Formats: sequence, C-alpha cells, structure tokens
Amino acid sequence: MNYYMIGIKGAGVSSLALILKNLGNNVTGYDDEKKYQFTEKKLLEADIDVYTDNSFELSNDMIVIRSTAIKLDHPEVLKANAKSLKIYEYNDFLGELTKEFQTIAISGCHGKTTTTSMLKTVVDKTIGCNYLVGDGTGHADQENKLFLIEACEYRRNFLAYSPSISIITNVDLDHVDYFRDLDDVKDAYTDFANKTKDLVVIYGDDSNSRSLKINTDTLYYGLEEYNDVVATNVVYDEKGIHFDVYIKKEELGHFDLPFFGEHLLMNALAVITVSNYLGISSDAIQDTLLMFEGANRRFNEVLVKDNIIIDDYAHHPLEVNMTIKAARQKYPEKDIIAVFEPHTFSRTKEFAKEIAGALNQADKAYVTEIFKSRENQEDYPDVTADIIIDDLYNGDFLERSTEPLEEYSNSVIIFMSPKDIDDIRLPLIDAMNNK
Repeated sequence: MNYYMIGIKGAGVSSLALILKNLGNNVTGYDDEKKYQFTEKKLLEADIDVYTDNSFELSNDMIVIRSTAIKLDHPEVLKANAKSLKIYEYNDFLGELTKEFQTIAISGCHGKTTTTSMLKTVVDKTIGCNYLVGDGTGHADQENKLFLIEACEYRRNFLAYSPSISIITNVDLDHVDYFRDLDDVKDAYTDFANKTKDLVVIYGDDSNSRSLKINTDTLYYGLEEYNDVVATNVVYDEKGIHFDVYIKKEELGHFDLPFFGEHLLMNALAVITVSNYLGISSDAIQDTLLMFEGANRRFNEVLVKDNIIIDDYAHHPLEVNMTIKAARQKYPEKDIIAVFEPHTFSRTKEFAKEIAGALNQADKAYVTEIFKSRENQEDYPDVTADIIIDDLYNGDFLERSTEPLEEYSNSVIIFMSPKDIDDIRLPLIDAMNNK
C-alpha cells in the first residue's frame, strides 16, 4: 500500500508512519513546519521522504492520513480530494489498526508518553510487541500479537481505539480550549475505560480517577494501602528509587530503579502491574526496567562542564512541579534554574498561578513568550507571560530572539516546553563548552 501522511512531523503521525513502513508499505509525508523537528531523525533513518512544499505528486492509489492538526481546507488535503483519494484522520486510522492486535492503550493527563515508552521496553524485550509512543517512536512486526499505543484524551481522540487493556495514569483538568471543566474530562475517561475489553489499570491515589464509574475489571495502583497494587518501603536517594511491590497483599518483589521523582515511581508501578498481568516475571520486569533509557524530550540530560542541561516536555503545572522535584532528588547540591515556555493562551490563563507556584521551587526561573499553538493572541489580549512572572519569587522574562540566557556554574538548567526551545538551549551549551 502507498500512504501519504499530512502533518508527518507530529509525534503521533511520525510514529504511525514508522509502523506502516515496518509493515511493508510505501510511506511519504508532508509537513508545514520547515524547521527540523526531533521526530525527523527516525523518519530519515527509515528512508521516509518528508516534503515541506506542495511539490509532491499524489498517485491515484494513495491512502492519505492527516494529522488532527491539519484542517480540511489545507492545500494537501484539497489535492487529495481532487483525486478522490481515501482520507483518514490519524485517530480513526489508528483505531482501525488497534482492532488487528491485542491493544494496550496508555492514557492519562500526565505521564502517558513515559509510561508507554517504559512498558514498551519491558514487553518488547520479553514477549515482544508493536508500539506507538507519542515521542516519534514506532515499530511493528506482523508476527507480534500485542500493540502498545499512547492514547491522548484531547478532543476525546482516544475513544477511536479498541483496547483490551488500558492504563490511566491520572485524571486532571487540561486542554481547557476543548474540555468544559473537570467533569467533562472525567466523562471522557469514563467512556474510554468502559470501551476497554479486559482490564483497566488506574492510579488509585487520585480522587479524580477513583470517581470514574468503570464497568470493566480494574486494578488500582499507588502508595496507599487500599490499592490493589501498592509500592511500599519506598526510599528515594541520589541513585534512584527503591521499593517493594504487593499485589492484592501478596509480595511480588523488591525493585531498585535508577528513576527520580514520585511520578516515575507511579509510572513504573503501572508498568509492573500490566507486565505481571501479561505473565512476565518480577525478575524480568526489574532487569528490563533497568534498560529503560527514557522517552524523547522527557528529562533528557546533557552534562556540560559542571552543569546539567535538561530538555523536558513539561507544560502543565503538575508536570513542571514533578520535573523540578526530580532534579532536586537527583542533584541535591546544585542550584535549579528553570526556563519555561508557556503553551497556549488558554492553558496559561487557566493555570498561571499554579505554574508560578511550580516554578517557584526553582532557585531562578525564566519565562519566555507564550507559544500560541492553535490559538491567537487577539482572542486573549490580557494573557501574556507577565501573569506568571508577576507571581515568581525570583523570575524574569526571557526574550528568546535577542537575549542569551545567563551562564551558570554547578547548576541544573531545565528547559520545559512541549515544543523544543533549542534556540535558547543549544547556544547556551555551545557557550559553556567554549568558555
């Protein structure tokens, strides 16, 4: 089959492109973004051509898949319509693919990419699986029976999928440009859980998760003893996290993992729960979790002289909070410097005080202009970076186009945004290396 992917540099679409290529198809892509994106590396390695102009000629036998970010009046969509080609939206096509395998869908307002990547590491290295991770990672072999996918709640996209097993890492208010309120988010997750055929594995310390009316069999995980799966005797130190796991009050085993922050403990506990359900031994789970190298743009570290430079996807206040806490755990003797790009005007307006509260855990915070994404400044005339900065104890605005970031020593500098902010991060690394 010949596939044309519109919006191919997007994290999910690029992952799907790799899967279709693995399954023996011809894949070509288009994207409006001319600047290099981190997702392109694997596309290039797979010999998938990516066009950023409108020069590619569509053949009459092509199947077109468009990102949900691509509008129906986009020139490439209009080209496909002119040839009467079959056009799928990304989520609908992926939904059809999930029916061909035993699908495990990993959802949650925070942590789903890391959890998917972590579970992929365990299952792929033990019993084998296909996988689609929302960081531009995808792989498939027709012989594999399991298919692991990251399932995003935005616009209820995850309701297109047909999972046998689901993970819900948490339920929280986000995507306020779509969801009316927290109850609307809960309704979406309830529908998702009840579409799951066999088992829902869900974070049980979260009152929002506990309030869902789920008809499918469930296993709740967390730190509280009333959960089905409990991490106990937890120790955090500079080497990682050490803990025991009990399932239905029976000891599964002891785990020593080089992870940092309670959020990664919870991600690991979800992975341990599903892996045990699949019949993978505790020793094998421990050994393969030690092989986990992290997801793309999730706490990715570079050592520069005596500084640690971290690139992270965090953009919701809870994620910012957890990322800074993890850095404190791993590097307790270093100053923490946060560089934050707010993402969308609606999210900034909704969570400004919470974002400032999270950034105030750092010793110094910089905030850039807001990345508008799908929104326009004229619709939010009073929403600027200042509504965060005004509540910072030690924070400044960073004009990224003209103002280089100050150089630091013996510090952890965390760059946080769903889009890479390499135009600030990379010059800083070069300056530090050349000093």
